[in-house]
Amino acid sequence: MQFTTTLRDARTALANRRTMRVAHRRLAEELSSFRSTAERAELDELLSRHTAEETEQIREILYRQDVARQQSSGRQTAGLGGYLG
Repeated sequence: MQFTTTLRDARTALANRRTMRVAHRRLAEELSSFRSTAERAELDELLSRHTAEETEQIREILYRQDVARQQSSGRQTAGLGGYLG
């Protein structure tokens, strides 16, 4: 009986991780549409209304996307933090 419980728990944990990865990927895809300076400024304004804990995941995704954009192109984008600098 203990083995079946352990197996069930492992399957549940894997299913939960898969669900979280899918949700994270969808969020990252939605956030990638905010590219212009105006769009990022508006998004930053919305995020500033919430606590750091509430927006931590979003800010991490945006930071990674900004870094990737800056590394992949020679042109200036919205920049880290959403503003041209």
